[in-house]
Parts: sequence; structure tokens; C-alpha cells
Amino acid sequence: MSKAAIRAVLFDYGGVIVEEGFYNGLVDLAEKQSLHVSSMPEEGMNAVYDSGFVLGQGTAADFWALLRKRTGLEGDDDFLTDRIFVGFQIRPWIIELVRRLRAKGYVVGILSDQTHWLNELDKRDHFFREFDRIYNSYYLGKGKRDPSLFTDVVNDLKLQPGEVLFIDDNENNVQTARAMGLRAILYLDHEGFVSELEDTLKENEH
Repeated sequence: MSKAAIRAVLFDYGGVIVEEGFYNGLVDLAEKQSLHVSSMPEEGMNAVYDSGFVLGQGTAADFWALLRKRTGLEGDDDFLTDRIFVGFQIRPWIIELVRRLRAKGYVVGILSDQTHWLNELDKRDHFFREFDRIYNSYYLGKGKRDPSLFTDVVNDLKLQPGEVLFIDDNENNVQTARAMGLRAILYLDHEGFVSELEDTLKENEH
């Protein structure tokens, strides 16, 4: 039985569309403050969920307060947020890829566990206009740790799961998407990703 043709391609934001500002920013802050570097990104991800911030149920202040309490991180909210933002740098080749996919008729979208920061970053970098859909956990009230998020997104696209290709740099998210019937690629590096994407989309030509 042949696979369904891919009709939509969804990109994670941090670590795919842009350099991973959240992870790298927290590592940098931890190094400069002589904190436990290896655990800081995990602490950050846990805090962004536990504070409710990533699901629109808490504020940036709640998030930073919780992370400070758990790790000893220092700095006011604006300073810390600015350090994270600096690390989110657009990968121009990804934007060119998105444009090519869109020109070929694919629906392209962002599917990200993010906060209202994504809107602030768009004001700086103007990338929303390159995409047909923006799915942000902050406004959906649901993140990628909840498998039903993928079903919700597929239903919103009015497609079948196998018609949607999802790209993320987090293996757990990729595995969850696949378990829900989506096609998925784990982003590891530029060259490997481009090769796998080309091979995956070639199937649509047959």
C-alpha cells in the first residue's frame, strides 16, 4: 500500500527555522554564572512547562522566577529574555526552502512550543509572512508533549496525518508525531536534513 502524498510541511521554530536560542542562551548564561551547564536547558524546558508559560497559562515573569528558584540563575527578566532572543538567528537557507515548497503548492507552517515571544521575534525578523499557518502552543493551550496536538493540527489543515510532514530537532517530538500518523524528519544538520527531505518528497512525484 503506497503512502499518501505529502501536502503540508510543518517546521519547528527553534533549532530548525532558526538557531536554537533558548538552549544556547541558557547554556551561555549558565557558563557565565558558573552554574551547572549541562542541566540548564532541561531545567529551562521543565520550567517553561511547569510555569504554564509555554501553554499560555503563565507569564514570562512566572517562568523566570521559577527557573531562578530552581537553578540560582541571576538577572532581571528583560536581561535574561534579551539573551535568549539574541540566539534566535534565522537560517536564510531554510526560508529559501520554505519559499520553494510553497511555490510547488505545499502548505507550509510553523508548529512550535513557543510563547508570545514568537510574535516578538516575528516583529524583529518578519518570518510569519513566509508561512501559511502558525501553530504556537502559547495560543493553542497545548504543546508537543501532548500527542493530541498533532491530531488537532492535522484536522485544522483538513488533511490526513500521512499527508503532513513534520520537521523538528527534538527526537521525542518526532517520535510522537510519527506515532500519531504524521511523516516526520529529525533535524540533525543542514546536509543530512536536505538529503532526507529531498528523498521524502521525491515519493510525491511517483
